[in-house]
Amino acid sequence: MSQTLLIPTLPTETDATLARETSRLLAPRMRSKAPLRVRVVGAAKEETLELPAPAVQMLIRILEEMARGNAVTLIPVHAELTTQEAADMLNISRPSLIQLLDEGKMEYRKVGTHRRVRFDALMAYKRQADADRRAALAELVAYDQEIGI
Repeated sequence: MSQTLLIPTLPTETDATLARETSRLLAPRMRSKAPLRVRVVGAAKEETLELPAPAVQMLIRILEEMARGNAVTLIPVHAELTTQEAADMLNISRPSLIQLLDEGKMEYRKVGTHRRVRFDALMAYKRQADADRRAALAELVAYDQEIGI
């Protein structure tokens, strides 16, 4: 996967301001299902492009994140991650990720001796782990209320 991704960089203050203004202008178009026609004015010539509605929605979300000063990376859902990339996304160590893989908690495949984790499998695991944490927290809160803490 790493060969196809751009290195994420934090937007400058100028970039963030421009992203904020542009997202504000595009935001009313977010609910539209119709393609958006955009005029591109360059040094050579002027062209009109049509952007599919889902691309416009994604562009608005990217601009909103940039306006907040966040770096943004796009990852195709079918992309395969190395174990280090997957561990980084879960904010855990690589050995901890490998333990999860070996326990069968996440799907992966082997390429030679290397494990590859599909992005969609990683996100499914993350959603389930987040839901489990929220459920455990709700149980603790209920217990605390029960005993009057």
